[in-house]
Amino acid sequence: MRNTVGWQAEGPSTTLRRTPLKRRDLRPDDLAVRVEYCGVCHSDLHALSVTGEEGGQPLVPGHEFTGVVTETGSAVTGFAAGDPVAVGNIVDSCGECAMCRAGQENFCHAFPTLTYNGTDRHDGSTTLGGYSREYVVRDRFAYPLPADLDPAGAAPLLCAGITVWEPLRALGVGPGSRVAVAGLGGLGHLAVKIAVALGADTSVISRSPDKADDARRLGARSLIVSTDPERMAGARDRFDVVIDTISSPHDLGPYLRLVALDGTLSVLGHLGPVTVQATDLLVGRKKLSSAGSGGRPATAAMLDFCARHGITADIELLPSARVNEALDRLRRNDVRYRFVLDMSDLD
Repeated sequence: MRNTVGWQAEGPSTTLRRTPLKRRDLRPDDLAVRVEYCGVCHSDLHALSVTGEEGGQPLVPGHEFTGVVTETGSAVTGFAAGDPVAVGNIVDSCGECAMCRAGQENFCHAFPTLTYNGTDRHDGSTTLGGYSREYVVRDRFAYPLPADLDPAGAAPLLCAGITVWEPLRALGVGPGSRVAVAGLGGLGHLAVKIAVALGADTSVISRSPDKADDARRLGARSLIVSTDPERMAGARDRFDVVIDTISSPHDLGPYLRLVALDGTLSVLGHLGPVTVQATDLLVGRKKLSSAGSGGRPATAAMLDFCARHGITADIELLPSARVNEALDRLRRNDVRYRFVLDMSDLD
């Protein structure tokens, strides 16, 4: 086993503490990656809360990170020590089902191996995430990090970025498309940047009118205040695609009414139960969809696109020792728009 160190929660505690960790010895197709920067995701908060409530096994969060290869397994040919890489929230899949063969490992019928709190397909151990100084990953699930991308700002692309890229591409967004992004947070601000770079006429929907300056800075043409009935009524049937990144439970009806004829509302933020009036879909032949993460081809394409268009997340960079502060502020939505941890203080 390989020795490293990271930030871990144990039992009923949701407080992360610096803890020695063990990583597996390299298999033939593995990379050892020195983690440099790791994003902080709402999924991390959720996993910590579940662990705290259930008093579960030790948890090391973190599933969007960039780093440098330090060692390769005997069968690895595509990477060498010193290569900058990026790793997302999936680190293995069955490789055999229809979804894996289609390059959609995120929908693996046998369920993909998650970067943390997943089950290793070889030894059954529980995966420990990127809030650590080293990660060992199968080479197929590491991605070359383009030189044009800042490694700290690029880390959230591996979760938030691919989560919004997948539906935007699947729904054919491009020049002439009319797109609205509901919610201007970690997911939403990247959805705006990517939609604008794809050539779409892009707007933001927010409860808060004070997001207008940020929306314009990100490239959006306008901001629609969702609490203003007149503004919402004026935008009825306007958008081909509405990307809903709102993380809390909410009524989808007002957002479906903004969707144009044959358009789509894609719900990415809240993944719990929803109730929809059939007439909100019927009037205008509207569609309701969702998406989550992305497969290997889409992730590689997203990184290439972001490099060509200079897209990274708007981040607040903190030393990893301030991880509990970052999580507390994220609970209060006190960040614009993504925390990233600098893991170098773990040395």
